[in-house]
Amino acid sequence: MREWTVAGGVIHADDRLLLVENLRRNGMRDWSPPGGVVDPGETVLGALTREVREETGIEVHAWARQLYEVDVIAHDMKWHMRAEIHLAADFSGEIALDDPDGIVTEARWATKEESTDLLSGGWLWLADPLGAWLAERWASGVRHFGFDVRGTDMASFDVTRRLVG
Repeated sequence: MREWTVAGGVIHADDRLLLVENLRRNGMRDWSPPGGVVDPGETVLGALTREVREETGIEVHAWARQLYEVDVIAHDMKWHMRAEIHLAADFSGEIALDDPDGIVTEARWATKEESTDLLSGGWLWLADPLGAWLAERWASGVRHFGFDVRGTDMASFDVTRRLVG
């Protein structure tokens, strides 16, 4: 089973959320909060700060807290992804794309309604937890979300939510 950790950042200002459009290897596109894989030797927050800067040009000076964690297991493809999503407390800068991985093709500030629309075309493990936070904006505690993926083709994955302790 291949395993990795991803860090994601919820960055919002003036009731708008910063989202990025990702172009995947198979040509599919989806929207998500900025973030990416935590490389060996990096801390989650160090990786997250780097990824946000690379993907959006926004410099995060401080992270407030972890909002939620996502656990995704793709049983048939034999991979397990764990994601920590953190809320930005202090940031500056203007949107400027410079993604060295070439995955992020666009970044924008979106209203709650626009965010919901953009996320609806993507993965349930991105849309469901972020949608829950947008609806509630819980002030404390870390929520946990789990998802099981069946299938071997990203275009036809069957994704179901799993109850997490």
